[in-house]
Amino acid sequence: MHIHRILTLTAFGLGLSAPGLLTPDASNAVAHAQDARQREMYVSVLNESGAPVTDLKADEFIVREDGVRREVLRAEKATDPIDLAIVVDNSRAAVSAIRDIRVALEAFVRGMVAKNSLALVTIGERPVVVVNYTQETAPLEKGVERIFSIPDSGAYLLDGLIEVVKGLRTREAPRKAIVAITTEGPEFSNRYYEAVLQPLRESGAALHVLVLVGLGGGDVTSDEARNRNLVISLGTQATGGRWENLLSSMSLETNLKQLATELANQYRLVYARPESLIPPTKVEVAITRPDLVARGTPVRTRPPA
Repeated sequence: MHIHRILTLTAFGLGLSAPGLLTPDASNAVAHAQDARQREMYVSVLNESGAPVTDLKADEFIVREDGVRREVLRAEKATDPIDLAIVVDNSRAAVSAIRDIRVALEAFVRGMVAKNSLALVTIGERPVVVVNYTQETAPLEKGVERIFSIPDSGAYLLDGLIEVVKGLRTREAPRKAIVAITTEGPEFSNRYYEAVLQPLRESGAALHVLVLVGLGGGDVTSDEARNRNLVISLGTQATGGRWENLLSSMSLETNLKQLATELANQYRLVYARPESLIPPTKVEVAITRPDLVARGTPVRTRPPA
């Protein structure tokens, strides 16, 4: 799947005290320069049944930046904790699905919170932080219990994503994700899709969206709905996330379980990039085996300490 991301490079100068000899400061600069040429991404690899594949080697991955193939240096199991924001549509359109949403989220939260920091945000009527980032199960479970549909309300998915991205960009974890559970009901965010996609790409977070289709009348003709649908389609593709349309809210628990399994079995991929003043606009990851599908989220570059 194609992954779009703007990455930044930091250039380092080298100081030589004599031909072929490096001072300690220069040696550190060389090490920093080598680090600057290495880039990382978190990659999910799934087989035809959608199950994670966990036994691949570095030479089985293909990484391209703007169409140019890069050398893959390492492929290892991703163990970094995830800062994970859960965004829930609790507008009027979700009234018939709220019970199934709560049941599915209870299981998902219990499975994810042990090693990760989770936040819970609702978007009916307006974006509301129900639970801020925590590694404690109890407040998250209580937050899930407090999710109810708001009468005569519409959803503000795009506004909610903007607020979540702002919060994630202030957090230090290199591994970030957003899981949005939404409907096809009226979207009230007054935002152009690219104004959401750009900060989403720059945040380094993977966007995963589960859409409960048929709920809320299937609003697809308004400008707000078109922008929402473009963010869902392009945002999941650009950040290495998954997008699933669910015909029944009862399948939500199964799909969230599959997502939790996928996140628990990702690779941390390290690849080399020549020094350049111009960062790539598109990063792609693939597998040499045609029966497998790869999705990758490049890590947002930070200058070395």
